[in-house]
Amino acid sequence: MTDGQKIIAANRKARFDYHILDTFEAGLVLTGAEIKSIRAGEITISESYVRPQGGELFLLNSYIKPYTHSGDKEYDPRRARKLLMHKREIVRLSRELETKGTTIVPLQLYLKGGRAKLEIGLGKGKAAPDKRQDIKKRESQREIAREMSRKTK
Repeated sequence: MTDGQKIIAANRKARFDYHILDTFEAGLVLTGAEIKSIRAGEITISESYVRPQGGELFLLNSYIKPYTHSGDKEYDPRRARKLLMHKREIVRLSRELETKGTTIVPLQLYLKGGRAKLEIGLGKGKAAPDKRQDIKKRESQREIAREMSRKTK
């Protein structure tokens, strides 16, 4: 990330479960108490997903812990949150979702210029052999790094 951006939450499992075809940046419509909770790092996006509804995109099943000093007793921590994107991006993503096997997954949530931004990715599900290949590749990279560190000592 560049200067002025602070990663708050990351969905590391998304890149393991999906081939990420394209990434997009989206703003979020939040309440004041929600942004305070996000700044405190009280958010989980690992089980969340994005769905189009009525020409708009919504982040579903994300959990933002209720802010401790908020007076809102009717707060729903898993409510649907609207994503702010350009219309042409929303149309493109909605069209891509019509393809079988594609989905939109949140990759990471970060603060940029004081505003919460969500990086979402257009993903296609991986099969089990693909996941095994990723594990083998990761282990071989670890072995190479281990050998290189031994040689430099």
